[in-house]
Amino acid sequence: MENVTEFLNYIDGKWQPCGSGSTFENRNPADQDDLLGHFQASSAEDAQQAIAAAEKAFPAWRDTPISRRAKILNQAADYLVEHIEQFAQELTREEGKLLANSRDEIARSAQTLRFYAVEGQTITGETFPQDDARMMVYTQREPLGVATIITPWNFPISIPARKIAPALITGNTVVFKPSSDAPLIAHRLAEALHHAGIPEGVFNFMTGSASAIGQEITGTPAVRAVSFTGSTAAGEKIHRSVSLATRTQMELGGKNPLIILDDADIDTAVDLTIKGGFALTGQACTGTSRVLVARSIKAEYLSRLVERMKELQVGNGLDKGTQIGPLATRQQLDTVLGYIETGKREATHVHGGERLSGGAYDKGFYVSPAIFSDVTQEMRIAQEEIFGPVVAVIEIDGYDDAIVKANDTPYGLSAALVTQNIDYIQRFPLDIQAGTVKVNRTTTGNLINAPFGGLKQSSTSTFRESGRAGLDFFTQTKTVYVGR
Repeated sequence: MENVTEFLNYIDGKWQPCGSGSTFENRNPADQDDLLGHFQASSAEDAQQAIAAAEKAFPAWRDTPISRRAKILNQAADYLVEHIEQFAQELTREEGKLLANSRDEIARSAQTLRFYAVEGQTITGETFPQDDARMMVYTQREPLGVATIITPWNFPISIPARKIAPALITGNTVVFKPSSDAPLIAHRLAEALHHAGIPEGVFNFMTGSASAIGQEITGTPAVRAVSFTGSTAAGEKIHRSVSLATRTQMELGGKNPLIILDDADIDTAVDLTIKGGFALTGQACTGTSRVLVARSIKAEYLSRLVERMKELQVGNGLDKGTQIGPLATRQQLDTVLGYIETGKREATHVHGGERLSGGAYDKGFYVSPAIFSDVTQEMRIAQEEIFGPVVAVIEIDGYDDAIVKANDTPYGLSAALVTQNIDYIQRFPLDIQAGTVKVNRTTTGNLINAPFGGLKQSSTSTFRESGRAGLDFFTQTKTVYVGR
């Protein structure tokens, strides 16, 4: 029998199995014969233990010198960098993305830890002038308490890092639940913090299903903050279930447009479509899922796009030459194939969308990137998040028509414009309903030191992630009056 590692929860400074002893498998989406390990199928009792540990550890961690907190984040970053090749290999085997993308994600996660180790030490309050010479009035920022972090499978270490690092540096304690579809690389992040000497109970890591532990780690009164990235439906459920005293930060779905005006360089537009729509197998919340292209250049754009798509190599992310990996789960494969069939009924199927088979393809969740044309606003492929390598092409008659159509979805996460017209470049950030706005760049990607978030049903409207804004969510302001 194959020797398979069983990975444990990390609660109150100890690696331990869940109370029931139940586990679940984690397999490679590129090769289902590749079993990465067994993970704990935690229950409500395990969640209660983690929350209690975090609550108990909070006062001492809040009072820990911030330089000590920063040192732990920096040492955890060192650990990730030291093991970058091993962890990148594991991330590709677990989630399916290209090995180069996995290396980038590990490095970015380490950079995020280092960023907050520095930025967290710059938090300041304000002083306020007033008429009483015998009184001083100022504000101070302080942590909230226990913070729950719930993250998805598509960026299974970089998204946790950008939530956990600001939570810890500001003095909060953490209960972290990753997606059950990508628990291994999340375990490595927990391992890095343990190796860095995080005190008992300050950081707690547990795996398991949302149905088993979700309500415990979000609805318990001791939890003062919930930071979640995932589907809009799941985010809305969490947001409505928490108590009034619990702060929520939700980064949710997107239906992101790439607008191509008639003065655009077509080769640039094609390149941006491929990078934004098909890289990462389309499994990015900021991925390009709609292309709104000027009627006058649509035919030429589609011709060049299809020629480029024919050259794309779909395969195992560990293999040299692969440009598009598998979908991350069987469920996601079925969802994407379902939308492709819907697209064939609704619109004009231009290229791709086949379930790939034969040889190594038979062991994984592979589909060729798909393009649909003659898409109109009421179609499902124009309105619903697909989260796969499927792009819907919509004709536009100029800038104003593009804005109306781009804004005609429930989402508002990311949007991009391809043009050289300075008037439209200046108008676009005001006209478009999106939290991340790009010009002559892909809809995907964001800086570590810049805020990230969306509008409408793509995010809660209160707090942004990333950058200095990422610290705001995990701190509260007190106004202090001192007399003498």
